[in-house]
Amino acid sequence: MKHWFLILFFIMTSCGYKNERIKKVIFLHHSTGEAIWRGKTNRYIHKLTGKGDVQKYFTSYNKKNKTNYEISAINFPKSFPYGWNNYPFDFYNIWVKNAGKEPYKEEPTLEILTSENDVIIFKHCFPVSRIRPDTGSPDINSEIKSIENYKLQYTALKSKMHEFSDTKFIVWTPAANTKLNSKEDEAQRTKEFYNWMINEWDEKGDNIFIWDFYNYETEGGLYLTDSNADSPRNSHPNIEFSSRMAVLFSEFIIDVINGKVE
Repeated sequence: MKHWFLILFFIMTSCGYKNERIKKVIFLHHSTGEAIWRGKTNRYIHKLTGKGDVQKYFTSYNKKNKTNYEISAINFPKSFPYGWNNYPFDFYNIWVKNAGKEPYKEEPTLEILTSENDVIIFKHCFPVSRIRPDTGSPDINSEIKSIENYKLQYTALKSKMHEFSDTKFIVWTPAANTKLNSKEDEAQRTKEFYNWMINEWDEKGDNIFIWDFYNYETEGGLYLTDSNADSPRNSHPNIEFSSRMAVLFSEFIIDVINGKVE
């Protein structure tokens, strides 16, 4: 028996096998995230194979580095029964207000997601940037898109994510609208919330990591640039931009897994 064990060990080590726990990553997204997930992969090929640029990057990385990282993606929340809304209120509502070991309206809570995944990634689609003026009376349970409400919801989300110290979370900065699809005051407030998220909400050394999608999209401005957009009137990212982002996004995830991001 001992001889068989030694033979098996020799085969595994000689083949470069790494005896490490598989790292499972899940990406929760809607259409903007879907564009980056797919990259330049044709949508029909993606539908047929179930794989886009991000998965292809992970497959290539695993082969080259003899790792076992697995990445998957789901629409979160689904259109039914919860509804097609993935804004700060909705993540707060599902993960904090209705936390527990049972799904909320068929959506997995953090208790469920963290039991199955090592890295959880989530984002908001571009309507998150339609931010109204503050009223001076913030309400954590309000669906109104305002900086004062976003801050309360994000603060509660951070506390909740800190409960799962063995899980790493990646949060995208807010997706922006094109200039033709946005009012200037909304864009200014989105920039203000973005700055708060980067400079105040983020904590170095914890289990939450920020991928700065907003900065890539806007190139330092207020709006999703027309050159990065599907069209000036369509705030989805175009294929060229999405393919570049798919690589940068994949690299960032792997850096977070490998402890290279603070």
